[in-house]
Amino acid sequence: MDDPLLQDQKPAEYFKDLVESALARQQLRANELTSYYLVDLLCRFVRPSERIPFSDDAGEPLALRLGRALGSGGLEQRARLRNLGDFSLFMTGFFSDSLNRRAVDVDYYVSMGEYAYGSLSRREADAFGEVFSELARKFVPFTDVLADVSEQSGIRSSVDVLRLYEKWLRTGSPRDGQRLADQGILPNASIGQKFLQ
Repeated sequence: MDDPLLQDQKPAEYFKDLVESALARQQLRANELTSYYLVDLLCRFVRPSERIPFSDDAGEPLALRLGRALGSGGLEQRARLRNLGDFSLFMTGFFSDSLNRRAVDVDYYVSMGEYAYGSLSRREADAFGEVFSELARKFVPFTDVLADVSEQSGIRSSVDVLRLYEKWLRTGSPRDGQRLADQGILPNASIGQKFLQ
């Protein structure tokens, strides 16, 4: 059978296909290693048996996690910053709707993720320095890729149009702008942040 749901695929193969398709749909060029990193990130977050370093911090606010990361040093600092960047990217890409009407919103996750990856990219000895640099520079487009993967995999429910518009206002995501246009709503950037609370 050719039904993709009935094929025996490993998570890495499954996510590799979805990430490559999403990158093409988003018309986003990504370094091959960065594309691989996204696939690996998805695999790590969907395998509950695999322990993610410092995942016990997950209940804490991101600012406290960032403070703890910056207060540590060496490999621990790197692991904590990477975990913060990965968590922010994953949450913003897959579950931005769950951030609806919380004390912090999607733009907070975006800024924390960009900062964490940006900090990692400045470490000369890091083999993934270029990957972290690209993730920091293109954070919002990569969240769009993960949102696309989420929708294609059926993990995410349909999005409330008003929430989508608010997210677009906060992030300026080209993908969300196009999704609004596809629904007959022309995004208006001149509204700006003044109407968001």
